Amino acid sequence: MSDEFRKIFNDYSEISVRYDIEQEALWCYFRPQSRPCFSPLLLQESKKLQQSIVRYLTSNTPVKHPIRYFILASQIPGVFNFGGDLNLFIKLIQAQDREQLLEYAKNCIDICYMNAVAMNLPITTISLVQGSALGGGFESALSSNVLIAEEHAEMGVPEIRFNLFPGMGAYSFLARKCGTYTAEKVLRTGKIYLAREMHEINAVDILVESGEGYAAVDRFIRSHRRAQNGMQAIQSVKQFYEPISYEELIGISSIWVDAALRLTQTDIRVMQRIITAQNRGFLRSDPAIRTPLVRTRQDRRINYQNVIFPLFDHAGEKIQFDRRRSDRREASYMQMSS
Repeated sequence: MSDEFRKIFNDYSEISVRYDIEQEALWCYFRPQSRPCFSPLLLQESKKLQQSIVRYLTSNTPVKHPIRYFILASQIPGVFNFGGDLNLFIKLIQAQDREQLLEYAKNCIDICYMNAVAMNLPITTISLVQGSALGGGFESALSSNVLIAEEHAEMGVPEIRFNLFPGMGAYSFLARKCGTYTAEKVLRTGKIYLAREMHEINAVDILVESGEGYAAVDRFIRSHRRAQNGMQAIQSVKQFYEPISYEELIGISSIWVDAALRLTQTDIRVMQRIITAQNRGFLRSDPAIRTPLVRTRQDRRINYQNVIFPLFDHAGEKIQFDRRRSDRREASYMQMSS
């Protein structure tokens, strides 16, 4: 295992990273420590992961473990991601701190843009949505090349409810997938849609029954790999024909910052009510009421000749020896209710 490959699995607090050997896919699971939103730490770790992937795949070292697919998912039961850090937004808006708001927006754009252009690598990015994807969470899901959703999932951009709009890519991504009229309708109404409704307007690429998300990713990858050269060429043509530019996303986020700074105390009170509603059921600071994490799909096989034990896995657990008795992949699924 090369040093650059090891660096992909750095110690993270708010994401969990797994590599699936058979899929040649890297899975990134959101696992925020409090409200399931894009905290500054989650943004920092997501950006660090992307940078590690780029370094690994563009280094001069031979790639022994290909990454052909990058998959975003969540370990929070019933939630993909609630989006922006509203507590932070309120603090910065009340302080009229444009610089920090713009910095937060830029960090979001950096991540969504790199995901949208597949990190400028010959890979395909996938979002697997198995719960609520709201605001920036929906923008994050939309930024992938392919969005797979289970039918019970809910998606939307409710920012208009507190007199704002989603400024980290929603309009750009939706307009390209659904058309400008539909994109504006989604933004103007603030409606929360079922995955089936989002599939009908082409925002969701693949709709599957609840509980079938992982199987759907498997099927997509198997199908995609049979014509991977052609599929990736089509992906490149799409970006060439209707490009997502970094300048476009940054320009829109600047408009978002200016609009956010004009919010009134009435608007902020609505934001606070939304925070309270979203926190309900997801308070995890106290172990007695902590929401259990959904188990990730894992490939923990250790079959690299140069591995030296003991070592630490990605969860920080110490491994004294190779506990696998065979090379057979053992991927288990567990559904845990909240």
